[in-house]
Amino acid sequence: MKNFVLKGTILYTEEKDHLIAAKDSYVVCQDSLCQGVFARLPECYQHFEVIDYGNNLIIPGLTDLHVHAPQYTVCGFAMDLELMPWLNACIFPEEAKYADPGYAREAYSVFVRDLKHSPTTRICTFGTLHTEGTLELMRQLEEAGFHGCVGKVSMDRNAPEALSETNGEKNLLDWLSQCHFEHIHPILTPRFIPACSDELMTSIGRIQKETHLPLQSHLSENPAEIDFVKELCPSSAFYGDAYDRFGTFGTNGSTIMAHCVHSGEAEIALMKQNNVYVAHCAESNFNLSSGIAPARRYLDAGLHMGLGTDIGGGTSVSMFRSIKEAVIASKMYWRLLDSTKAPLLFSEAFYLASKGGGSFFGKVGSFEKGYEFDAVVLDDSRLRAPRDLSPQNRLERVIYGDNCDVVTDKYICGEKI
Repeated sequence: MKNFVLKGTILYTEEKDHLIAAKDSYVVCQDSLCQGVFARLPECYQHFEVIDYGNNLIIPGLTDLHVHAPQYTVCGFAMDLELMPWLNACIFPEEAKYADPGYAREAYSVFVRDLKHSPTTRICTFGTLHTEGTLELMRQLEEAGFHGCVGKVSMDRNAPEALSETNGEKNLLDWLSQCHFEHIHPILTPRFIPACSDELMTSIGRIQKETHLPLQSHLSENPAEIDFVKELCPSSAFYGDAYDRFGTFGTNGSTIMAHCVHSGEAEIALMKQNNVYVAHCAESNFNLSSGIAPARRYLDAGLHMGLGTDIGGGTSVSMFRSIKEAVIASKMYWRLLDSTKAPLLFSEAFYLASKGGGSFFGKVGSFEKGYEFDAVVLDDSRLRAPRDLSPQNRLERVIYGDNCDVVTDKYICGEKI
């Protein structure tokens, strides 16, 4: 792997409550790993190629911990509906179109192209229940240079006939047998409890126990959804318990649960006990009237947490928007729901988008020594100002303006994409 150095204004976090800013500094990549940030380049790296980005900002790559790639085609559609009506009116009919490999190829090419020009370097995304279409998404992400996880959705009830499987376990195993990619890995993806029978969930739990593959799904997003789960699983104490009974709640492998807007004390305790990741998707929660997730509560409780765009409940592949919306949501939670839960600091929201979510993949999302070298270069020179700005102010301006067009270069695990 190529060894090189990037020079510029470098920003990153080691701890959630402090943003490190280093002007006119160097960040070193050796054999795909970061060797640290230096004000002066150490002699042992003097022979490395130095790529001088001048005054440009250099940040760690960002992780989108929850996104639905096939829903990118309907971003912004039917945003006047709540979750369950929205799924039936807009999302399920769209996802059924991915049975056509040609449609899947064209639609995913749009998603991947736009993702490539975003600050995202790592991704966890849902596909659809279609094996060929999901493999196409994996191929396109792999060829574009991304690292991450893609899931073939599993569902066999409470959905249109075209999206209800009759051989869920067989289909899942068939897809897994064809997942031969270097950087894009499979992730088990039961859509959510309402769409998965006990038989299908039992199969997924057994497969995860045997393979130790990661798993992603949804949890406690919307009041109507939660009530539906109570009807379907009357013996479960709470939504997370319904997953746990099948061994799919962090018991047999890494698990991401998106949203967690209305999780109670018992559910939070089980998430912490089982090391479940929370994917906080603030914009989607606003758009679908789901509520405001208690991000401060989760952060202070020490839960694993990252951010997600949740396309198409969210409306942009930009993790900049996810950072901004996470701060806004935390302020509204503090103002309207619980004044003891302080709003997120900018550094904390940035941490969640970088090191917080990145930790799902290991040492990812920071410029600390030993971390995989993911970096994004931002040329914000066109955002004019009448005075000098601090590095943090410059980054805040980019993020709050959702200025993805300032992304000029991107490196993933030491490779420029």
